[in-house]
Amino acid sequence: MDFALTLLNWFRQNGRSLPWRETRNPYAIWLSEIILQQTRIEQGLPYWERFMHRWPTVESLAAATEDEVLRQWQGLGYYSRARNLHEAAQQIVAQGVFPRTMEGLKALKGVGDYTAAAIGSIAFDLPVAVVDGNVYRLLARHYGIETPINTTEGKKEFAQLAQSLLPVNAASVFNQAMMDFGSIQCTPQQPQCYTCPLLESCIAMRDGRVGELPVRRNTLKVKERYLTFVYVRYNGQTCIHRRPAGDIWQGLYEPLCLERSQVESSVSSARTTIGEMMQAQGVFLPLTATPILLMSNVKHVLTHRIIYADFWLWETDACPALPDNYFWIDETDIDQYGVPRLVELLLTHL
Repeated sequence: MDFALTLLNWFRQNGRSLPWRETRNPYAIWLSEIILQQTRIEQGLPYWERFMHRWPTVESLAAATEDEVLRQWQGLGYYSRARNLHEAAQQIVAQGVFPRTMEGLKALKGVGDYTAAAIGSIAFDLPVAVVDGNVYRLLARHYGIETPINTTEGKKEFAQLAQSLLPVNAASVFNQAMMDFGSIQCTPQQPQCYTCPLLESCIAMRDGRVGELPVRRNTLKVKERYLTFVYVRYNGQTCIHRRPAGDIWQGLYEPLCLERSQVESSVSSARTTIGEMMQAQGVFLPLTATPILLMSNVKHVLTHRIIYADFWLWETDACPALPDNYFWIDETDIDQYGVPRLVELLLTHL
């Protein structure tokens, strides 16, 4: 059975209809690939449409401010993608033309081998195979490959195999077929094996190892962090600051944020601890102001972190002194600032 021909036949009947597949505009294709790096199509599609409506060209995106881009990105997570997107747009405008080679594409901020191959093959017919999670899974199962996909050896092996299977005159369609097949047919959980056109040649199916492949070496170390968000309300205003570089949620805004070493065991001790932490950071609220616990131990999972957060509301009639880098805004203007998902939850609760 010819692997590529079978896949292309399947794609003609089952491929997804997506707006960025109806154009050869490299800007539209690049934007979709960046959005979908860590995002399901169902979630990413509305963002792609909003970005294309607000910034229909790479020049208009490059002229936007980083705050505007982050605000538009809010809710997608992995915010470094938005910052890289904005910086890459400025790179392209500075060059005067969208790069058309693998080397030029990979020189863009936030564009690696996979994204460059996807843009290059779909927009410019470059004969380069894409290798993403869907492709790893499909090839590992079909060919019975046990090499861990997150090792140097594994990445090289899968890239070479995918390239050897690529029909040079149909790179765009074949790459899209590989991605769709992994998303629709050869899924991570409950794959549609018994209706699969590759069933007879699939080694994992033959050997009963579908659930075991692909293999991933466990190298991820997850750390826990404990954050306390204090929403300070004074005379219709609240205080926020922009998170600095070098930490999670870089460039996004948040209310007063205090980091603690562990989960507090009681509300009364938590109030005392908050008061001490706030004073240590230069925040002095009137003694008459009583903090109200809104939510406690809210769990938020990131790739390398598990965040446990407490949400507090602290209303005061006297203007407190704030730490450096914090500033006052009208509460009605909070929606103009890009915030992390946890802060979105706090604001929704309020």
